[in-house]
Amino acid sequence: MDARTLADLEQLDSEALKSLILSLQEQVFSHQKQLSTQQEEILSQREQLASRDAEIEHLKLWIAKLRRMQFGRSSEKLDRQIEQLELRLEELQTSQAEKPAANPAARPALPNQPVPAPVRRSLPEHLPRETRKYLPQQKACPDCGGTLQPLGEDVSEILEYVQVRFKVIRQVRPKLACAGCDRIVQAAAPSRPIERGMAGPGLLAHVLVSKYSDHLPLYRQSEIYAREGVELDRSTLADWVGGTSRLLAPLVEALRRHVMAGYKIHGDDTPVPVLEPGRGKTKTGRLWTYVRDDRPAGDKTPPAVWYCYTPDRKGEHPQAHLRDFTGTLQADAYAGYERVYESGRILEAGCWAHVRRKFYDLLVAHNSPVAAEAVERIAGLYAIEKEIRGSPAEQRREIRNTRSRPLLESLKQWFEETLGKLSRKSDTALAVRYALGRWEALMRYCDDGRLEIDNNAAERSLRAVVLGRKNYLFNGSDAGGERAAAIYSLISSAKLNDLNPEAYLRNVLERIADHPINRIEELLPWNLASELAPSSFRAA
Repeated sequence: MDARTLADLEQLDSEALKSLILSLQEQVFSHQKQLSTQQEEILSQREQLASRDAEIEHLKLWIAKLRRMQFGRSSEKLDRQIEQLELRLEELQTSQAEKPAANPAARPALPNQPVPAPVRRSLPEHLPRETRKYLPQQKACPDCGGTLQPLGEDVSEILEYVQVRFKVIRQVRPKLACAGCDRIVQAAAPSRPIERGMAGPGLLAHVLVSKYSDHLPLYRQSEIYAREGVELDRSTLADWVGGTSRLLAPLVEALRRHVMAGYKIHGDDTPVPVLEPGRGKTKTGRLWTYVRDDRPAGDKTPPAVWYCYTPDRKGEHPQAHLRDFTGTLQADAYAGYERVYESGRILEAGCWAHVRRKFYDLLVAHNSPVAAEAVERIAGLYAIEKEIRGSPAEQRREIRNTRSRPLLESLKQWFEETLGKLSRKSDTALAVRYALGRWEALMRYCDDGRLEIDNNAAERSLRAVVLGRKNYLFNGSDAGGERAAAIYSLISSAKLNDLNPEAYLRNVLERIADHPINRIEELLPWNLASELAPSSFRAA
């Protein structure tokens, strides 16, 4: 209070002073009540934020855990569970982004928990840049009217999306006539990927990648294109897919030869539903994968994957697929492979991931002490593999024999001792017998540094198939499965070589019609890598 206010108060009588004091007390009480309410609201907001952040982290953990499980087994229920968790996580993060925040302090900090600073990734260097300069409105100094001189500049970048648009390319070929002899000359018509087709290589590549990599069936693509005012019937798109598949067949065969020329390949298969002609029902076909990837052993040979479709899972199929292969096959314990190993031309390498998975399931279901110890012992083997990944094959072999072999011998002895204490029909006994029954194949990776401890390379190659399983209703015939296998081979091999699959297919389709068939290997992904921009995709 100032002196004038005090002077005014001296003029008041006692009753007026009491009234003033009571009024001030009421105001203070009202402010305290408002402050208390605000504090309660802030506390409630903090609790809500803490609960939401905790749920977000919990969902991320569960999604990561389910994804690790997803590619090790076939489960439509698991796929749906992941989808629902992803939707819930998306909703929480969207709600979080809706809250306005003018500055970092706008979000109340949680008790005893620092607010992490957001991490912004730098924008990719290979993207085209458009520079826009924003000059100040002042032409002279707003204070003294002096001349403004350049001092420097602040530069920031935003990521923008330019809508993909169709365009029509008019191919004009003028005719020229000779004035002396009436001879007419004209440039030859440029080749098209599909003879007399109206689709360019870029559009064909986009349709293929959308269907087989982004899991967009043709009828959905047709709807998307219609929004751009381009009417493309599903039947037209289907003709394009069939035509490009036929055109790319020699390249897929070259890819198969490359895979089968390796000294070690990974093999696996997965079921795919296929419409049965004339019955309106689905039958179960199989998509087989064979992967050549020797990078973990320090080999620079380009990785590749070849898929093959069959209408069933008979053992004769892997025999036919591997007819040209000599070396080691890393695969699961599918009985159909037994005939493949009979002649000795192909050796069997077991998969420790399959062994571990059986014990891990028992640990989760029953908290079995035996399963817990088995998982822990196998984890020791994987810890060694993590250290030597990418090392030369001979070095890997030496380290495995020095460090991994004693662990394996101890594990085998423990398996044999434990088996005698278990009920013969128990799930744990079955898991132990599974490992002991394949012990020679499971030990083979110790004797050859070029081999891997497991068959995860093949399982990773089937991720796209698992994610797009609903896309596997192939127009009521097995031919659709064969087309899918062919296109998947090229797309997945491009990804393994860190190429954008759409850019790769466009490059191939631009030239394959005129490319000599005896030099088809020149169009394999790694041979075009220098011409294509690197992809942001990184193969696992």
